[in-house]
Amino acid sequence: MRLSLTPGVGNTSLIRLLTAFGSPKAVLASGRSALMAHLSAAQCDALLADPDAAQLDAARAWLEQAGNSLMTLADDDYPRALLEIADPPAMLYCKGRRAWLNQPALGIVGSRNATPQGVRDAEAFAHALSDAGLTIVSGLALGIDAAAHRGGLAGAGSSVAVIGTGLDRIYPARNKALAHRLAEDGLIVSEFPLGTPPLPGHFPRRNRLISGLSRGVLVVEAAPDSGSLITARVATEQGREVFAIPGSIHSPLARGCHALIKQGAKLVESAADILDELAWQQRLAPPVRVLPETKFDPVLDALDGAPTTPDTLAQRTGLTLDALSAKLLTLELDGRVASLPGGRYQKIH
Repeated sequence: MRLSLTPGVGNTSLIRLLTAFGSPKAVLASGRSALMAHLSAAQCDALLADPDAAQLDAARAWLEQAGNSLMTLADDDYPRALLEIADPPAMLYCKGRRAWLNQPALGIVGSRNATPQGVRDAEAFAHALSDAGLTIVSGLALGIDAAAHRGGLAGAGSSVAVIGTGLDRIYPARNKALAHRLAEDGLIVSEFPLGTPPLPGHFPRRNRLISGLSRGVLVVEAAPDSGSLITARVATEQGREVFAIPGSIHSPLARGCHALIKQGAKLVESAADILDELAWQQRLAPPVRVLPETKFDPVLDALDGAPTTPDTLAQRTGLTLDALSAKLLTLELDGRVASLPGGRYQKIH
């Protein structure tokens, strides 16, 4: 902990020191001349200076709380998957059940501003994959990430959140209740010291751990400039599979997924597609549900999956706007249609 809290000594330098000296104790016992072979003069000054006692005391107090722990490269339960990536974290702060880090996992990421259908898809895929024995890994962001965690926790497996802040901060605050569930039944991890705020540069580093812990990464919804595409790119560099759910050609949140598919990501329409691609055998049989017979509905049939305006629906169905409005309200109350910003509607499958 003292090594990792040294100002200016990042993860790459830390691993270089541990490789050269063998242990944190040996690093701290070394003199300037030995350290200068591996660090800059400023880094040596920081390492040889007295540690921040208040920061160390705060971390020790945090460790005394139930469920909190530190994981280092020297620990037997350090996740094997992270040892395969180019820049494994020398230390992880953990809150919850760290055994989940060594279970086979799948990452699920996507837009923070997800559509209702995207949220449902992420939660359904995560639930099915969790039932199949895969731990769901995501980043605790709003939208797709949160839905993926809920689905993973609801299944037979669980979920791991990799965050870009210190573990004493929940970001965003709206996911506080979800974070408590993850701490109880899953796991939250971070390589950042306690008190670290949500700085933009931390999230791309967080993303490499989401993909690094996983056998593959599923992108549910993503705009062309989405951070989820960074996770997908890093996953490819790490030798992980990349999966993407296609969407409407009219939806901005489908364009990122379509770009990934053009670049070689696997197009998936069900969780079974992912399990087949991974040649995954450890499946738990889902409960058999008999669905009620559904009658043909002209409004539902006119909704082709893309966000649609009432004027377009009126043209497709021949209904008046008043009749259509009443029908849409009924379908929305039944949970079969979602009302979107801009007065548009989308069918919920």
